Amino acid sequence: MFGWHVPAPDEAMLVSGRKKSDDGLPFRIVTGHGAFVMPVLSRVSALTLAMQEAEVAEECVTKQGITLLCRSVIAFKVGDDHESIANAARRFLEDQDHMSVLTGRIFAGHLRSIIGSMTVEEIIRERQRLAEVVLDSSKPEMEKIGLVVDSLQIQSIDDRGSGYIAALAAPHQAAVQRDAQIAQAQAEQASAQAHQESLRNQAEYERQTEVTKAGYKAEVDRAQAQAAQAGPLAQAESQNAVLQAQAELAVRNAELREKELIATVQKPAEAEAYRIRTIAEAEALRTRIQAEATGTGQGIALQRMLVEKMPEIISAAASQLANANVTVLNGADGMGQLLAGFASQAGQLMRIVQDGLGPALGEMATSQVAVPEVVAPAVVDPEGPPPSGRG
Repeated sequence: MFGWHVPAPDEAMLVSGRKKSDDGLPFRIVTGHGAFVMPVLSRVSALTLAMQEAEVAEECVTKQGITLLCRSVIAFKVGDDHESIANAARRFLEDQDHMSVLTGRIFAGHLRSIIGSMTVEEIIRERQRLAEVVLDSSKPEMEKIGLVVDSLQIQSIDDRGSGYIAALAAPHQAAVQRDAQIAQAQAEQASAQAHQESLRNQAEYERQTEVTKAGYKAEVDRAQAQAAQAGPLAQAESQNAVLQAQAELAVRNAELREKELIATVQKPAEAEAYRIRTIAEAEALRTRIQAEATGTGQGIALQRMLVEKMPEIISAAASQLANANVTVLNGADGMGQLLAGFASQAGQLMRIVQDGLGPALGEMATSQVAVPEVVAPAVVDPEGPPPSGRG
């Protein structure tokens, strides 16, 4: 808008050309808002309020007479109050770049003055205190020209190749190097000890591993040996069991064979012997009766008597066989065959009596003829021990 001006946030607007301001200044200061300026009758100027810097590289002589090159940086600006703006406007409005030059010169002078009262050691050790002293000493002068210093930084201090600072640093460097070497040696020693400990641990681990492997191998070998022995032992035990079973089977077979021999050989032999003995006894009886009956003329009566007594004789023989412990192989048929044999023998006895006896049998007819006792052969039970036999 024509005649209306607004200053930037980092600047102050100065309006001159009319009557003085209320504070007695020849211009009116406007910051932070706009103002109407009468064209032609008033003039508008701008003063920067932004941050600025000034670099200082100044040779200074210390209290010891050592020349030092001190480099520093100053950060400053125009103060925000109207008095500082007015002071800066009167001095730098037409040449605002001159603020940095003047600020640098002011600080260079105070820096030379303060360094001249300090030793190199103090400057090096107390660099922050040096900056604070320079700021305090330059503050009144900077306020007069409307400037405010925000910070002062000492960038570097150089002895210009005299070697003084290096000489000061030498003992510390030597101590540092010595400490570094000691630390390095300790570190190497610790590393060597750690390495040795690691080697010992590795050796112990390997030894333990070997011991464990040896123990494991021994256990495996023992187990294998036991397994290898267990095979023959088990085989031997199995063979022993087989032999025992075979021996028991042989004994059983022998017993069965013995019973078979008793049943198939001994019993038939005893029965045959009994038959032969019975026939022999009958022959003996016939001969005795013949001898006794000779000349009696009683043959017919004896024959009749024998015929009458023959059932009793057969019955007595059958009773004797029934009481005897005789094994008949064919059961009831075998027993019938045996009795039939006795009956046939009885018929033979009758024929012998008829053929051979004469008149002498008469006397026997009047007397009672004793029936011979049939003695059955002693036959042992097949389940018991084998019989001794009879002759």
